[in-house]
Amino acid sequence: MKNKFFILVILFQTVDLALSTPKKYESIFNFGDSLSDTGNLLLSGALVFPVIGQLPYGETFFQHATGRCSDGRLIIDFIAEAFSLPYLQPYLAVKQGQSSQHGVNFAFSGATALDAEFFFQRNMGSILWTNNSLNVQLGWFRKLKSDLCYDNESCDDFFKKSLFLVGEIGGNDYNYAFFLGGSIKQLQSMVPSVVEAIANATSALIEEGAVELMVPGNFPIGCSAVYLTLFESPKKEDYDRHGCLKAFNGFAKYHNNQLKQALDTLRQKYPHARIFYADYYGAAMRYVHAPLHHGFYGGTLKACCGGGGPYNFNISARCGHPGSEACKDPSVYSNWDGIHLTEAAYRHIALALINGSSSHPRLISSPLSD
Repeated sequence: MKNKFFILVILFQTVDLALSTPKKYESIFNFGDSLSDTGNLLLSGALVFPVIGQLPYGETFFQHATGRCSDGRLIIDFIAEAFSLPYLQPYLAVKQGQSSQHGVNFAFSGATALDAEFFFQRNMGSILWTNNSLNVQLGWFRKLKSDLCYDNESCDDFFKKSLFLVGEIGGNDYNYAFFLGGSIKQLQSMVPSVVEAIANATSALIEEGAVELMVPGNFPIGCSAVYLTLFESPKKEDYDRHGCLKAFNGFAKYHNNQLKQALDTLRQKYPHARIFYADYYGAAMRYVHAPLHHGFYGGTLKACCGGGGPYNFNISARCGHPGSEACKDPSVYSNWDGIHLTEAAYRHIALALINGSSSHPRLISSPLSD
């Protein structure tokens, strides 16, 4: 009965998502990391045996692995659906001379906002998954731009009908440092550099002709199974009433507040552009606060796919590796593999962005004129 109710809720939300959204954007360009990578890491061949290239990854919607770090669709997929656009093809799948008129996804799993040099200079380079930072992704966009438009006028006309998503990015910058033993106090000194990198990329895209840009903040990492496992505390006071680690969520809010201030500065510099702040933190905390209301009967802190432990996250038996197992119904969990979310969670967040409850200003409030 519970599952039937949840299915009805999803159906109504899908209809609401489609009907409430004007057919506004004609293309989407996305930059980021594994939260929005639709296949670039897999296509790159960077991993010899990538678990994201096999089931259970992709099992829910696509019924096969696509390189997405989830059981199904991501936030970027739902945004594309909402504007009646095809799913974004990964940049590494774009063939020379092929049309990219509906947009391209430059996001790369493991990517950082800061360049790889930053981490190598601080003896953290060995843990990097990739060197394809936000700046590298910007370079890919500039390389592709000449295939999209041929002069300033045609580019301006094309990009005014496009949505640019700059992130989520920055989470890996902090993940790498935290997982190597960095303290919250130490990592707070990184935040201005990470935020500056995101703001600079946003500014660079505006200079290239972008006028509609969405910049997401970070998720509440203190509610993530990987953080709850690696930084488990014997002190009850370290957890909030929902079971999340308060200090790590406080760090995420610290980053998000600085990012919002940087975006305010960009709005003053570029009054002709619309720069949205996407409140991923707030959207996720809604279902953490009321999991049953959102259909998450399996919980919001425990991973659907993993190798056991209090949060079903085991570093030696991660999802897709020997010793791990996926839950029977990912739709009743918000966390997929301990690090990434399920399609069901991403759907809730995407809906909040589209309807404006987690997007500032509202994404659909001002349709573009012809």
